[in-house]
Amino acid sequence: MRASTIIGIILIVGGILGFIFKGISYTEKEQIVDVGPIEIESEEKETIPIPEILSGIAVVGGIVLVAVGSKKKS
Repeated sequence: MRASTIIGIILIVGGILGFIFKGISYTEKEQIVDVGPIEIESEEKETIPIPEILSGIAVVGGIVLVAVGSKKKS
């Protein structure tokens, strides 16, 4: 397989996952108080949104790369 075909497949899968999950979520822990054996932590759930247009561009770009990579040399 050519490198462009592999990158195209990765872009297609990434774009589809972007449509499904619509963002990346993570939990951020912050230590508020640390006095001897007493610890108080705060947890905040953060989400990085993935725009649908970016997912669409990734899928279309991946399809183009797979098409170009699958063509035989003349």
